[in-house]
Amino acid sequence: MASIKPVEEASQDFTADLAALRDDVAKLSSSLSEFIRTQTTTTTNTVVDAVANARQKISDTASKAQDRVARTGTDLETTIEHNPLVAVLIAMRCRRRSIRLFAAKVAT
Repeated sequence: MASIKPVEEASQDFTADLAALRDDVAKLSSSLSEFIRTQTTTTTNTVVDAVANARQKISDTASKAQDRVARTGTDLETTIEHNPLVAVLIAMRCRRRSIRLFAAKVAT
């Protein structure tokens, strides 16, 4: 019977070690899951911020372009009001070119 007791003690030690190993693996799994969750949240926030910044830049650029077009239209109107004869001559010249281009396309 003396030899059976060390086997029982070894079996109990093995069971205790196995339980401790299971706890360590569970803790490691939990820590890894938390790390992945944190990294995912950080990456998501970074992407969302980048998209928001890009959207704002596009909006600003479109607004500036719209303002430039409006200013150009106003400048053109002012120029036409001050120089109506020049505007009529330019319009006639553009009409002639359009007619020539159209006639050239029809001829081919």
